[in-house]
Amino acid sequence: MKKTLIILGTVAAIAALIVFNKMTSKKGVVNSYAEVQRGSFEITVSNSGELIAENSIDIKGPEIAQGRDHGRNRGRGGHMRAMDLKIQDIVPEGTIVRKGEYIAQLDRTSYENTLKDELENLKTLQTNLEMKILDTAVVLTNLRDDIKNQTYVVEEASITLEQSKFEPPATIRKAETALDKTQRTLEQQKKSYKLRIAQTLSEINQEKRRLSSGTSLVENLQEFLSKFTITAPSNGMVIYKKERNGVKRKAGSTVNPFDRVIATLPDLSTMLSKTYVNEIDISKVKPGQKVRINVDAFPEKEFVGNVISVANIGEQLPNSDAKMFEVQIRVEGSDPTLRPSMTTGNKIIIKTFDDVVYIPIEGVHTGSDSIPFVYEKNKTKQIVLLGESNEKNTIIEQGLEPGNTIHLITPENPENFRIVGEDLISTIRERYKGNKTEENN
Repeated sequence: MKKTLIILGTVAAIAALIVFNKMTSKKGVVNSYAEVQRGSFEITVSNSGELIAENSIDIKGPEIAQGRDHGRNRGRGGHMRAMDLKIQDIVPEGTIVRKGEYIAQLDRTSYENTLKDELENLKTLQTNLEMKILDTAVVLTNLRDDIKNQTYVVEEASITLEQSKFEPPATIRKAETALDKTQRTLEQQKKSYKLRIAQTLSEINQEKRRLSSGTSLVENLQEFLSKFTITAPSNGMVIYKKERNGVKRKAGSTVNPFDRVIATLPDLSTMLSKTYVNEIDISKVKPGQKVRINVDAFPEKEFVGNVISVANIGEQLPNSDAKMFEVQIRVEGSDPTLRPSMTTGNKIIIKTFDDVVYIPIEGVHTGSDSIPFVYEKNKTKQIVLLGESNEKNTIIEQGLEPGNTIHLITPENPENFRIVGEDLISTIRERYKGNKTEENN
């Protein structure tokens, strides 16, 4: 009797285990079913993006005033050497400012040193001009004295000639020669005096030009340095300038003299979502297409937009092997909660079908003959004619009806499923050939 009870208990335990396993297995199978759906169907291209303002005002560092170089003072003489500017301090990104309020301070060190050097140079130029004027005055005074003295010599020679008219001819001739010589010397001195005046005036004017250029350079430097404190050109929210590599300019960053933008004041009334589409999908994207936009910061909201521009040339982005094309999407309406740099999810609607039958993509299987089929819950292996697909679902043109239930994964003992829909095979193969011909063309 005891032995019989043990046997019965063992059988009951085994039976319970079998039932449990079947229940567990069935539970797993239930989770792998999907129902065939009918309704609207969208083909989309989805990419993450970033909000930017469609319009904004650039907050720029000071522009270098360019002058002209003169002679040996090239690099001085009114010309300021372009150098990178370092942002010493800047208000936090997102700060709301009013026109004229403080934005940033640029490091003045390099140009202050330049100003110091140019002030010393200006003193030298001023001294050079004063010395040139004094030297010229002395030289010209001496030349005038020489001319005056030579005039006396000519007068004396004239008197000597006048007094020698009763002298022998030789004496008269000697007096005439002496007078002629003194007169020629006087004429030469007068010509030399005029040439020296012209020469000294040219030298003085050259020194004046150098002084004027040096003065202009100092004034330009002083005006330039006065603009190192950056203020807001209008009311708005400060957004840091982003480099091509994605790094934002902030305190400690340098500003190229040919790209002087430090930050921007965006117009928040019109926002764009900037995204990048890979080279495989970019041919599907066209201006005017509708877009559904989600913003990570507000997951409960959905925004609507439309594509306004598609780049013609791709670019290599960091961490991407494929060429990516920039696409800009305008967000419809205005929402005060939207801010630049917020992350967006963009679904660009490429095509819409109003009333079609569709199933999840993972429910479609193919054999070695590339004929698509699905496993139905009623133990049939249904061949299907596929339509277009999106990221999750595919359209079933023929073979399934709404409400049918299919397996999402290959069921147990698939060889026991009955094949139906073989009449669709010829249509599938014809379409496959047509697609191949289009691809080759």
